[in-house]
Amino acid sequence: MSAEQVHRLAAFRSTIEVMLLDGILTREEKRLIIRLSSCLDLEPHQPAEIYQAIINGVETEDGDILSAEEQHEVYKTVFEVAIINASLSKDEFRVMAHLREILAIDDKEHDLVEQELRDMVKERFEDPNMVEKTLNTLRDSVRVVTTLFDNVRKKNNGETR
Repeated sequence: MSAEQVHRLAAFRSTIEVMLLDGILTREEKRLIIRLSSCLDLEPHQPAEIYQAIINGVETEDGDILSAEEQHEVYKTVFEVAIINASLSKDEFRVMAHLREILAIDDKEHDLVEQELRDMVKERFEDPNMVEKTLNTLRDSVRVVTTLFDNVRKKNNGETR
């Protein structure tokens, strides 16, 4: 489990900032925002206020600290929404890599999340073709997110590719 101190509102804000790097919020990113705000237990007005603060260049409160368990659940739940969507874009991969970094999800915990999602997919879908398709999407997603995460980690540590 993560030992990093992650603030609820700061995590939401930084994730929205990552989504806005290209200047637009896609329908898929909006879906992730809705799930993220729910996972973070934000008040109904907070997502819009934070979004407006980003647009206006105004600082916002950091919010309270997420427990390690909450960090794990946030990552897993948003990852689930992303893979069930099954049409992951480069933007969504970037968001997942960002969440993995700020929530301090190491390789071991990431593997645990991946296994939890595999088990969930097998339970949820009876059709073997759907299970296989979703697991393949998950496998591909894990590979891309891991690559992006490793690139971010190298950049933050001053390494070059």
